[in-house]
Amino acid sequence: IGITKSETWEPSLILCFPNIPQPVCHQSLLILLCVYTALSLEIKADAHVRGYVGEKIKLKCTFRSTSSITDKLTIDWTYRPPSSSRTESIFHYQSFQYPTTAGTFRDRISWAGDVYRGDASISISNPTLKDNGTFSCAVKNPPDVHHNIPVTELTVTERGFGIMLSSVALLSVLVFVPSAVVVVLLLVRMGRKSAGLKKRNKSGYKKSSIEVSDDTDQEEADDCMARLCVRCAECLDSDYEETY
Repeated sequence: IGITKSETWEPSLILCFPNIPQPVCHQSLLILLCVYTALSLEIKADAHVRGYVGEKIKLKCTFRSTSSITDKLTIDWTYRPPSSSRTESIFHYQSFQYPTTAGTFRDRISWAGDVYRGDASISISNPTLKDNGTFSCAVKNPPDVHHNIPVTELTVTERGFGIMLSSVALLSVLVFVPSAVVVVLLLVRMGRKSAGLKKRNKSGYKKSSIEVSDDTDQEEADDCMARLCVRCAECLDSDYEETY
């Protein structure tokens, strides 16, 4: 750039072209520096979020600003339905929270962030399939501004049938298997008792008073086992009804 050893080295001289007057060059550098400072607000959001019908969904949005947080900071969330250019405001923040009071998201948007931690997230309650679309998070913290607003594509679906089926299968294992074991043991015991009685009847055997007492105790035990099985079946029916 034509700087000799006798000249004083200045960073601004290296950035300026020789044919541009120094005052003009310095003003240009100052403008560029101001623009860079104004665009120093960084915003990040999840590109894709998946949710399920009826289950609360959180849309994350974080920001980082070089300026201190003041009451001038604003946060705006907008929504655009699929295959549409129309957008609607669903949340606004400036010192206080202002969720939308009209439209599809009425009474379903809640604040889930903390501006002093750089968090501008919101939550959607009771999401439906109609909530699918594009959400935008815009943050301004004067003098910091940012025009590259990140967007989040939300996809809401029904819970898979396989998950429901696995829950039913687990319930069956926890209830049916113990009940089946009790029933099998009871049947085996009753079968042995019946075979013993037939054998005794054929041989003309008469029971003593002690054996009669033992049989009575055994019948009471068997009756207790039968009541236990009935109770397990009742519990199973009630749990099955509550599940659905």
